[in-house]
Amino acid sequence: MSIDTVAIYEFSQRLIRNFERVIIGKRNTLELVTLGLLAQGHLLIDDVPGVGKTMMARTLAKSLGASFARIQFTPDMLPSDVTGISIFNQVNREFEYRAGPVMAQILLADEINRATPKTQSALLEAMEERQVTVDGVTHKLPDPFLVLATQNPIEYEGTFPLPEAQLDRFFMKIRMGYPSAGDEVKILEAQQLQHPILQLEPVVEINELLEMQFMVKRVYVADEVKRYIVDVIRSTRDNQDVYLGSSPRGSLNLFRASQIFAAMNKRDYVIPDDVKYLVDPVLSHRIILNPTARLRHITPATLLHELLLQIPVPGGKLRPED
Repeated sequence: MSIDTVAIYEFSQRLIRNFERVIIGKRNTLELVTLGLLAQGHLLIDDVPGVGKTMMARTLAKSLGASFARIQFTPDMLPSDVTGISIFNQVNREFEYRAGPVMAQILLADEINRATPKTQSALLEAMEERQVTVDGVTHKLPDPFLVLATQNPIEYEGTFPLPEAQLDRFFMKIRMGYPSAGDEVKILEAQQLQHPILQLEPVVEINELLEMQFMVKRVYVADEVKRYIVDVIRSTRDNQDVYLGSSPRGSLNLFRASQIFAAMNKRDYVIPDDVKYLVDPVLSHRIILNPTARLRHITPATLLHELLLQIPVPGGKLRPED
């Protein structure tokens, strides 16, 4: 088995360097966004207003030269505002599909938790099957197709919590966080005359992205590491503080994320540290804690950290056979 990990590394670094022209001081977050892109996985960005969530989605689209659409979710939105509608053409006496904003390669679902559950569910088919069905007719979405959804974790009035089925469809949940003092000064300087995104140019082609998305699937994962991933997932289901643990989709996503993270670090095999690093962003939004655990101020992140300390780490031969 051969895989060009250098090409994957250079591809990811090219994207990250372009991101950093706009998003300053958030390299770890940018690495996770790049990882999600290579995994063809949708991202939930959960953070306070004004830290660059929307700008991250625009920067990603411009770096790829991909089509971009933004949906500003509000309580009065309808599912057809997302998927599009069929309109009767009186000239040819047939119904014609008028595409909604979901027919973009990069879709920003801004403040997704402000929409009603009925409207939120309009994205379920698109996120999982990469298609939408309107009036019984199925329409394929473009390739690549990536949803970046944002939500504000401190504002609850007028919001509707995302149902578990939709949360589970997000590949990762990431946070931007506040910039450091030095980085905030750089942000002021960078935007003094004009926003740097106005000068951003595509640095990769769509065909190159599709090739990399296929290539990362060939990264070797030893049986011991696969078992380690399953043990981590199962530990979330058997814990007394957990009401609902991770689904098998969580196993698949952690498996795929570990492959890509290894390739981004110029390795053609996965090690347990790859899995550990990705457990929080991949699994934290898939876990629902018991009320008693929340009263004790336990969070999914702290719970996952404790679980990782209890699970034996595999050793032995983790590299592929020559």
